[in-house]
Amino acid sequence: MKDKLIKAALSFAVVCVLGACTKNYLDINSNPYEVDKEQMEAKDYAIASGLSAMFGTVVSTDVNTAQFTDCLLGSTQGGYYADANNGWTNTISKYNPTDNWTNVFMYSDKVIPQLYSNMSNVEGISEDPLVLAILKIVKVCVLNRVTDTYGPIPYSEIGSTGKIQVAYDDQPKVYSQMFDELDEAIALLDENIDRSITSTTDQVFDGTAVKWCRFANSMKLRLAMRVVYTDFVSSKGLSPQQLGEQAVAHSVGVMQSNADNAQLSSLAFGKDGNPLYTACMYNSPAGSVTGGDSHAAADIICYMNGYEDPRREKYFSKAQFSGDNALEYVGMRRGIAIPALSAVGLLYSGVNFVDGMATPLQWMNAAEVAFLKAEAVGVFGWNMGGSAKTFYEQGVRLSFEQWGVAGVDEYLVGTTLPESYTDPNGGATSYSTQLSQLGVAWNDGASKEEMQERIIIQKWIANFHLGNEAWADFRRTGFPHLIPAMESAVGNNSQGIRNLTLGARRMSYPADEATNNPENYAKAVEMLGGSDNMATRMWWDCNPAVK
Repeated sequence: MKDKLIKAALSFAVVCVLGACTKNYLDINSNPYEVDKEQMEAKDYAIASGLSAMFGTVVSTDVNTAQFTDCLLGSTQGGYYADANNGWTNTISKYNPTDNWTNVFMYSDKVIPQLYSNMSNVEGISEDPLVLAILKIVKVCVLNRVTDTYGPIPYSEIGSTGKIQVAYDDQPKVYSQMFDELDEAIALLDENIDRSITSTTDQVFDGTAVKWCRFANSMKLRLAMRVVYTDFVSSKGLSPQQLGEQAVAHSVGVMQSNADNAQLSSLAFGKDGNPLYTACMYNSPAGSVTGGDSHAAADIICYMNGYEDPRREKYFSKAQFSGDNALEYVGMRRGIAIPALSAVGLLYSGVNFVDGMATPLQWMNAAEVAFLKAEAVGVFGWNMGGSAKTFYEQGVRLSFEQWGVAGVDEYLVGTTLPESYTDPNGGATSYSTQLSQLGVAWNDGASKEEMQERIIIQKWIANFHLGNEAWADFRRTGFPHLIPAMESAVGNNSQGIRNLTLGARRMSYPADEATNNPENYAKAVEMLGGSDNMATRMWWDCNPAVK
């Protein structure tokens, strides 16, 4: 009987956790992810199923959800992907999206409800401190992406079902709670640092407490840097600098090697595989070798072409334009009148995934952590246990190693500059402005601004596919300089954006919140301190140099 129940649990987990729905996105409001404890007597399997469902909410394993949150939002605003489906007239990149494009992080049942319901279920059947620590870390990873999209969000008042029609918290309170939960997780892991849980239960770190602890400390450093320009003080009275230094000084510290990288194994995917891969390939025209709905953005290719970056072959598929002067890699500009995909769009470089649909889903990598330390030391004077140059070059080396690319020594002494953008489609969307005056090689005599720009450029390149993180860095620092949307395509947009260089600073709340949760919505907009549109800056977006 027990064997039959375990098999039933396995079947249940595969159907509910791994399946993806790609049509009628928000029409499907049911939550099929709850673990039925009466049916699932195999406790370990119930825990595994619940954790797997929670992991699928960080970068969603549901293709439609990931397309909206990561391909059409984070990776366009972060300069990685460009919308290539010419059937789209209202897009985030043109600052005139429809509500169903901008509400997904908050209204999708594949994110907050799936996270909270499974977290509640696992808490109800497990007292293992390692499992409870993982729950807290995953919750922070998910809600950090949500708050950095909208600003104030429901957090402390959300119940076990994940219903969001409750009171919102302002961002300082959200961040305070996220730091508290990371500290709680780190404390639990400290007490169980030599333990592990069953590897099949954990498709991220194979159940290893040390790696989860390093990830939690790395997240703490990431969040400390996010709020570096604010006057934030944690519930324990700590400044961003103290929080960041505390994370690095911890006994197991932060991510140090690519073996520490946080990524979701392909074992957690369903039949559609890596959701970003599948979303980029949607609507590929017949004969296309570059993909469909999303192609590589001109921004990142211009930088990498100029730097003669050998990671290009890992990041992008080759462009298909013909002619003696045709470049191997050519991106599509974001925020334009999208050309016909079947005739012109398919000629631009596509987004490459090294293992196709089986490519693991990145959450955070060791290279990013090295760049966080480089910025912390070089720009803000934090004690990270080394020099800015050491951490900067370590970040580049870790990224080359992660992608299996040679030539890092030559790259690190490079002085060439990013190229300007020439659109091979008759120059229709060309952009002649030089994106940066900086090469790769470190400059010990650089100003703090130059140091920050150089670090963020290389961090941005190393974080390819992590679009929401790139967008957050762009808003926080103003780097890297990106190619703005075209005025002719944006026109009199509906989201209040008049400065195309600054671009989108947030997403507007789901339209139904004003009707379904009016009192709390009104308070959220008041806490936001501006109009509920894409031009209003959130709390941590306060760098005086970004204007």
